[in-house]
Amino acid sequence: MIFELLLYVWLILLFALGAVAGSFLNVCIYRLPYEKSVLWPGSRCPQCLQAIRWYDNLPLISFWVLRGRCRVCGAHFTPRYFVIELLTGLAFAGLFYAEVIANVHRLDAIREDPIRLAFGLVPYQAWLIYFYHVVLFCFLLVASVIDIDHLEIPMPVTMTGTVVGLIGGALLWPWVPAVAVPATPPGLVQFKSGIYAWPVWHPLPSWLPPDSWRTGLATGLAGVGAGVVIMRGINFLFKMGRGREGIGMGDADLMMMVGSFLGWQAVVVATFVAVFPGLVFGIIQLVQRGDRPFPFGPALAAGSVLTWLGWQWLNDRFPLQLLFFDATLMLTLAGMCAVGMLLMSFLLRLLRGRPSDLS
Repeated sequence: MIFELLLYVWLILLFALGAVAGSFLNVCIYRLPYEKSVLWPGSRCPQCLQAIRWYDNLPLISFWVLRGRCRVCGAHFTPRYFVIELLTGLAFAGLFYAEVIANVHRLDAIREDPIRLAFGLVPYQAWLIYFYHVVLFCFLLVASVIDIDHLEIPMPVTMTGTVVGLIGGALLWPWVPAVAVPATPPGLVQFKSGIYAWPVWHPLPSWLPPDSWRTGLATGLAGVGAGVVIMRGINFLFKMGRGREGIGMGDADLMMMVGSFLGWQAVVVATFVAVFPGLVFGIIQLVQRGDRPFPFGPALAAGSVLTWLGWQWLNDRFPLQLLFFDATLMLTLAGMCAVGMLLMSFLLRLLRGRPSDLS
């Protein structure tokens, strides 16, 4: 039990690292919508424009010491700065607990040597997957908060995230490839967790070896394509049936970025999972702000996080492989979903009237 405490020390260190990262994310959230540099100039009070000293810019601590005020002019700072730093710190620690201590991805490197892990010696495969997902979480958080504030997601956020995801997937895939192994029942394949939970296809063609960077890049590119096609396709069908756009293009770019980190299968599932947090967020906004435009980016971000953490759980309970590795069945279901969505959006148009009839 004493030795296991060494593992939990990582939670404290990663919480502190997350709080520091959250301080930088605050800068990105504030400046990127106005196309300002996130590196220069340094942090300043928005009221008196005086530079904030380093000892007044310590994550979490300085906000409480100064009671949320500027030391020079006494202007109030928004509590959001503190909330973002706290949320990022908790996310860094929570992801470590889920992906390393709880081993939700069922990494063999963790299961085969629990004693080494108890001493706080985390396998490199677990670190690679953890930090890969931490980076994705940071991009999702920035995009979500900006979407809440401005009802748009800046392309520099999603494009930068997409490039980072593709490069990371290609470089890290050979270190933790999702190698297929026999599983029960017969006909299904169990994949060992990797940077991507599943490769781009199974069985892989001969020009995509399981341990090659090309397989990682192909999986990421397929995720990018899926994110764009699915979200833009939903918007196209909704516009045809309803007569107005239902999803912003920033949402399509967001799922493009998610696909570069998680692969195309996870993008498909995350899109459906996002409906549930979307309903919760929608009810909250309806109560607080009434019938105003709804930012769907936070729901997509939440759906993506739930999907990558719950992928093994979903795979145990639903025959996802029967869908994702059967081209005929997948295309058939996609066509049925498209027709159903078109009909539902057209029905909504009949019930609520044309957009021009709405006040």
